Amino acid sequence: MAEQQRGRRAIEVGPTGEAVAANIKRLRDRRGMTTRQLSGVLERAGRAIPASGITRMEKAERVVTADELTALAAALQVNPSALLLPLKDGPADLIEVTGVGQVGAERAWDWMDGEMPIAEIKPGDPTGAILQFQVDARPAGRRLQLGVSDG
Repeated sequence: MAEQQRGRRAIEVGPTGEAVAANIKRLRDRRGMTTRQLSGVLERAGRAIPASGITRMEKAERVVTADELTALAAALQVNPSALLLPLKDGPADLIEVTGVGQVGAERAWDWMDGEMPIAEIKPGDPTGAILQFQVDARPAGRRLQLGVSDG
């Protein structure tokens, strides 16, 4: 509210932000941590977020920055992608991804894990989209070996 009173537009939390909010709460609860305890872990790691800020994040009332997301993932002992998508991956599950829309959960997780592009790939991949994704999305030593043989 204070930001809006100064003439700024509030940043809207989208579907990915909603997933982040739910996952922070889910993982914090799973670890038996209070917001105060998580705040303490973050402060000791050099990324202070007050307990009230964590509560607001969990309610999707406060946007989580990229640095905070990384620090939260480390504090909760998960990879950052574990915070970004809903915890489902069944073949029939659909996930709303900010900037993409609704996609299959398996595809969303493959994309988030750096395995495949989020866009639908045509049979046979005539445009080389998978290779281009691997080149642009992963360092050379982390790319999948896609049908490459030694001889």
